[in-house]
Amino acid sequence: MMKDKKNKLFSEFNPATKQEWMEKITFDLKGTDFNKKLVWKNLNNIKIQPFYRDEDETLHLKTNRKTSSNIVNYRTIITNSDLKGNKQALIAIKEGITGLIFKIKKGFSVVNLLNKIDINNVYISFILETNEIEFVKEYLNLAKKNNVPSEKLNGFIDVKLISEYLTTGTLNASKFDVIQELIELTKNYPNFKTVTISGTAYLNSGANQTQEIAYTLNSMVFVIDKLTEMGIKLKSIFNNLHFHLAIGSEYFIEIAKFKAFNYLLYKIAAKYDIKKFSHVLTVETSVWSKSVTDAHTNLLRATTEAMSAILGNVDGILIDAYDNEFNESSDFSSRIAGNITTILKEESYFGKVENPVDGSYYIENITSELAAKALELFKFIEDKGCFYQCFEGELIQQQIAEIRQQKIKLISKRKSIMVGVNKYPNLMEKIASTLLFNGDKTNSSKILKPRRASLEIETIRRTTEELVEKTGKRPVVELISYGNLTMRKARAAFSYDFIGVSGYKIQPEKSYNSVINAAESSAKSDSDIVIICSSDEDYNKTVLSFVQTFRKLNSNKILLIAGAPANINELTKAGLDGCINLKSDIITTISNIQEKIQKTLKF
Repeated sequence: MMKDKKNKLFSEFNPATKQEWMEKITFDLKGTDFNKKLVWKNLNNIKIQPFYRDEDETLHLKTNRKTSSNIVNYRTIITNSDLKGNKQALIAIKEGITGLIFKIKKGFSVVNLLNKIDINNVYISFILETNEIEFVKEYLNLAKKNNVPSEKLNGFIDVKLISEYLTTGTLNASKFDVIQELIELTKNYPNFKTVTISGTAYLNSGANQTQEIAYTLNSMVFVIDKLTEMGIKLKSIFNNLHFHLAIGSEYFIEIAKFKAFNYLLYKIAAKYDIKKFSHVLTVETSVWSKSVTDAHTNLLRATTEAMSAILGNVDGILIDAYDNEFNESSDFSSRIAGNITTILKEESYFGKVENPVDGSYYIENITSELAAKALELFKFIEDKGCFYQCFEGELIQQQIAEIRQQKIKLISKRKSIMVGVNKYPNLMEKIASTLLFNGDKTNSSKILKPRRASLEIETIRRTTEELVEKTGKRPVVELISYGNLTMRKARAAFSYDFIGVSGYKIQPEKSYNSVINAAESSAKSDSDIVIICSSDEDYNKTVLSFVQTFRKLNSNKILLIAGAPANINELTKAGLDGCINLKSDIITTISNIQEKIQKTLKF
């Protein structure tokens, strides 16, 4: 109801309370359990209600973050030559990129690398593996030579202290000395951050948002404690903090994640008696949510991820090219990636509104719950002896592995949808087997392995593509339908979607009026797999005759049924190979089909 007293519209109606809405919903559910039917419980163990009202308003979590008008649009420059790197950087700036991240593995000339680049107006950052001190000294000398005001030097340095430890299991303690010297070198440049805490490996290894927040903050405390032991002042450390997090595909949860992270950061800083400081939060589209199959769908994923980040009030966004997972990004794919943030910020007005999600009862509730659960996990790790001990003891890895397996199971059961991966496969797509995952050959449980969520399904597709490359024949699936029109069409569509994940060739549905004709025709056809599609009523009456007739004529073909017939045991004895339905596991089901194909397919 509008609160304007001059507007009398609907004034004769009393506002409905949440309790009244609940009573109405309960009545409409006709005895069905409200919590089981309408409440969503995600992998952060947060119960998300179907609706929120002003009664649900929680205490607003202040994070000291405001508008996204100055959000940095980053692009990564990876090159083995400073001249080539400079060329790429100039192209990026021309295309609207406002931040550059140079990944440097060997010594480059800073003058050549940054030639003709206005470091007054472009955020310049570096990920360095060697000669960090000499490189930064040269960069600062260049800034002085160009008369860059100290407050205009924006960017960060990442010496890969945490990210390297998480993914290799080896902590390079000498990098603490490097960070100490970098803090001293850049003390007059308040907006150039030198203490990077990366948490991307958590989400990209399958962690949930609670874990990503907590473990990143645990690793921050570990770094802070080490640096303070070296005599560095807390204020200097906090003012040099730069965080690098990944963006997942759960739109509203990710918005809440960034807000909760900033809130908890200030809460932890207060425990160090630091109330005011300046940190930077840069985020990157996740590896976990991307796919090799139907790769253009990655553009849509990257767009929603960028939206979450902007609404979550981050400082900078790095959007990877849609083909980054299987190819060296082209100029075209890199430009499209950079355009996403620009369009959202300028044309969609995401950068024009201050804290646009404030006042959303839904997001504020999730933010509060996520912050509470992350704080609980953060304290648990600290009580167990701190981040380093828990990672060395593999507690963190084990907790992430549990969530990762749950996520993979949801994908395989198609309860978590990945377009082009486990649902709506692009059957027109041609893809080389070498681009697809070929199994994990490393068995170390100590390290975190950033990966795509789709790897297990990619392995299935690779098996198919290797078979095609070896034999020149792609297995053919035949959808045979009869009986009830509505159900046979629905189950044929389901089968097309389900079995399409395999990469097999699927023929258009063939409908028959006679069960015997359907069985005889499909048994004699040149297909390798036959899927029966009809209604449960038709299955009860006639499907046994179908299977028996089919098997008399063909004993080698794989014969499946769409649905869950009551007489499945009897059908199995008659020669049915299995069924596919809403409860079927894609990975298990298609893997079993592939094993049979290897035995029955004639070349």
